[in-house]
Amino acid sequence: MTNLAIAANGLRKSYGDKVVLDGVDLAVPRGSVFSLLGPNGAGKTTAVKILSTLISPGSGSGPIRVAGHDLVTDPQAVRAAIGVTGQFSAVDGLITGEENMLLMADLHHLSRAEGRRVTAGLLERFDLVEAAGKPASTYSGGMKRRLDIAMTLVGSPRIIFLDEPTTGLDPRSRHNMWQIIRELVADGVTVFLTTQYLEEADQLADRIAVLHDGTIAAEGTAGELKRLVPGGHVRLRFTDPLSYQQAVLALPGAVRDDEAQAVQLASDGSQHDLRSILDRLDTAGVRADELTVHTPDLDDVFFALTASPTERNQTASPDQQAQEAHR
Repeated sequence: MTNLAIAANGLRKSYGDKVVLDGVDLAVPRGSVFSLLGPNGAGKTTAVKILSTLISPGSGSGPIRVAGHDLVTDPQAVRAAIGVTGQFSAVDGLITGEENMLLMADLHHLSRAEGRRVTAGLLERFDLVEAAGKPASTYSGGMKRRLDIAMTLVGSPRIIFLDEPTTGLDPRSRHNMWQIIRELVADGVTVFLTTQYLEEADQLADRIAVLHDGTIAAEGTAGELKRLVPGGHVRLRFTDPLSYQQAVLALPGAVRDDEAQAVQLASDGSQHDLRSILDRLDTAGVRADELTVHTPDLDDVFFALTASPTERNQTASPDQQAQEAHR
């Protein structure tokens, strides 16, 4: 528990008859990026609001600790340790970027001198010095997002909740935001990230949880999640016709591509699986000229874990459809 920035057991929340979170367990190590994925309405923002003390957990929830503090009995200590950046910017467009920062410093009860020192450092860190004296309403979307996170950092939080922080940003601004997140984690900050951009979770997250129908459908590293979905394979290509024929004999069940002199085998892409295939080729005295590993991406994982049975069946192969019908 001492190594966890966030530990939630049986997190629940309902609004009337609508169950939003139905017994969600979360364990987020300190100094890591944890990403919560899920379709619209899955409960991602509700989870963030509970963990950041904006709303109370539902009845029946188990113990929840954030930054080592009990969320229910000591919410003030939790608030002092965290920062939150929501889907919509908290920047006041009527005042300058610097004034936004100084206002945040006042809210954190920093002295005037300390507030100016912290503000200057963060404006420089987020490349906002030139724009600091301009009204925030004139900032681009990416600049507003950078200012938003800079404001969040005024209180030196050790845990930051980023609720879909790159929504609406262009690709360049999104990549800039990713670099900022990596730098935060390098400084020891824990980042709890919700996103609908699967590439974003793949690029940033140490661990990913997929939220569906109020529960965690799966959790793991990006690689572990990708191996949950069928479709991974290894493709071996040979330039020598004899080697190709020997490989076909050594790898029974492989799909042949005679024109390309290549074979394809189902594989989860793990080291153990690859070693097994290569050992079989070594035993036959065959060496492949080219080996490529294909694994499902997070799009495949997301769809497989959150689609309805009807949706899955509509896009499945005939064999998969037969298996689904049999189940």
